[in-house]
Order: sequence, then structure tokens, then C-alpha cells
Amino acid sequence: LESSLLTQPWASVCFGESAFLAKACFRDTGYILLISDLSSVWYESADTETVGQRSKELNKRLTVHVSSFLHRLCNLMCPLLAGQPDATTSFTCHHAADGLRLHVKSELSGLPFYWDFHCCPAPVEMVSRHLVRPLIQMSLALQYQVQKLTSLLLQKDAEIEDYRESGAALSRDRLRTEPFQEETFQQNFMDEVRSGAS
Repeated sequence: LESSLLTQPWASVCFGESAFLAKACFRDTGYILLISDLSSVWYESADTETVGQRSKELNKRLTVHVSSFLHRLCNLMCPLLAGQPDATTSFTCHHAADGLRLHVKSELSGLPFYWDFHCCPAPVEMVSRHLVRPLIQMSLALQYQVQKLTSLLLQKDAEIEDYRESGAALSRDRLRTEPFQEETFQQNFMDEVRSGAS
């Protein structure tokens, strides 16, 4: 399950009034859920035995197979993670001493359906694997991309200057651009980032 979770993208979601990043993976054998508020990371990994036991405690009137519960949970969580939450389903979260509780209220077969995700703090290795390493890899990839684009812009400026020196002129003056100044661009970019963060 966790290896499958690695291929799932993070999604921005709201549980009640709180904003989180979340990702999940559901299978017939259970599920795994990862949630972060960018200060802490919590997770729950539940097998069919855990799901069966908890479903009996929370939904005494429902007598359906565990696979049906897992299918229903998948149908509730996946649209939410895709930015298409079900209007008839509510999600609320509660911070507890031992982690985070995510309470789900919906319907199944015309009867009320309840579920609680019992999320505990994620171990350091899991946080590194799912959050820190991908972020660093993306940051490095973006830095490389910026370097390549900067190099390309400087080459283009040199090419344009060569045309000018050869006597070429623009047919439309509005297309004229100033030579690219890397230091000025970097400074302006950092100023925008700081002002956005504040």
C-alpha cells in the first residue's frame, strides 16, 4: 500500500475549517492515508481486520462486507482529493494528544454511514519518503530548469544583438525587449516571494 501511495499526488483539502495536504490509497486489503498541515504529518494504515472491527463499532445498523466499506471510503475520499467533494458528505477533524482524528459522515444504502480515521504522527522515514525527498528533487529540477532558461535567454539576447549590429530592424516596435539581466530578475523574484509570504 505504501509503495502505491508514493505514486499518488498530494491534494489540497479542507476538513471542517482546517486546510491540509493529503494523499490516500485504497485497496481490497485496506487503505493508507497521509495528512499534513505543513507543521506536522499524520498517517493511518488499516487492514481489513481493522476496517471490519471499526465499521461494526461505528455502523451497528449496517451489515455489509468489509470490501464494501473500503469501496465506500474510496468513493468518498478520492473525489475529495480530486477537488470534487460530495455535498452530502461532511469531514471534520480533531487534534488529539496521540494524533489526528478525521471524522466522516455520509450515507450507505440509505442509512447513515460514519467513519473515523485514526491518524498518528508519521515516522521520520515516511515523512522523508513522501514529502521531503520529493520536494527537494522538485526544487533541484526547477533550479536546473531556471539555469537552462537563463542560458537560453542570454543566447537569444546575443543573437538579437548580432542582428542589430548587422543592420536588422524590428518591423513592429512593440516587440522590442530589454536585454535579460539575471541578477535583477533573481532579485525581483525573491522580493515577490518575500512579499507573498508576508
